[in-house]
Amino acid sequence: MRVDDIFARARTQKTQPVSFEMFPPKGELTLEQARDVAGELAALGPDFISVTYSAGGSGNAGATARIASMISHELDVPSVAHLTCVSLTHDDLAEKINELKRAGVENVLALRGDLPAGVDAAQAATGAFPFAKDLIPELVDAGFCVGAAAYPEGHIDCDDLARSVEHLKQKQDAGASFFVTQLFFDNEYFYRFRELADAAGISVPVTAGIMPFMSKQQISRMVFMCGASLPSPVIKLLARYENDPVSLRAAGIDYACRQLEDLASHGADGLHVYAMNRPEVARAAMSALRGAAA
Repeated sequence: MRVDDIFARARTQKTQPVSFEMFPPKGELTLEQARDVAGELAALGPDFISVTYSAGGSGNAGATARIASMISHELDVPSVAHLTCVSLTHDDLAEKINELKRAGVENVLALRGDLPAGVDAAQAATGAFPFAKDLIPELVDAGFCVGAAAYPEGHIDCDDLARSVEHLKQKQDAGASFFVTQLFFDNEYFYRFRELADAAGISVPVTAGIMPFMSKQQISRMVFMCGASLPSPVIKLLARYENDPVSLRAAGIDYACRQLEDLASHGADGLHVYAMNRPEVARAAMSALRGAAA
């Protein structure tokens, strides 16, 4: 099922699609373990599951289409395959499109992707597809439902939020039919961003992406990778449970659940949980949302 149809149905029914994200095998995670993770996520009844893609040398890029296909055709849950354009050639893209079509993938999330080691932003901009907006029309022409990323606090490489919103409009104009936001820890940033997006003419659904913080190391990495701000309540939790990792994980999941509940009550178009291949995170999120709706 196409994700744009999922959002259209949700608007008619006045509901909010809930989705999860997982990543393909890397390191010690085997394909069979990935199947188990996907099965546990699917059992929670999400509206779709997205599968990340890595062009940065992690070795998991080839598994994206296979896992997305398995989620859709074996687990009967719509899936979204991520595809990054950094360092992608026209021949590479043709090969990827064929791979996705053979796998029966209907939905693709077009991203620039993290820059590979030794490649800076200026070098990446000289490639065949410098930005996600350049990739989107090719995927639309190939028949995919195409989504793209949105950045409530602005892209890490762009210090002007207004310009980030302009880039979002360019992605919509290129054919993107839905957006998934980068993670954020303060919902006020999302609400401000949504107002700016509305004013800029963004009319396709924007689903809010939330990732629980699980450790100080993880949250530090996310802050530097994504440019997300740490609000005072998060900093206080990190300080309170500095020497208690189990309690910190629990507090991080609880904080994310409260973010999701607040976003749902404020009418976010959708809710996307970065589950980090941890079904317990998705389970807690779904439980909180269903409890809030009861």
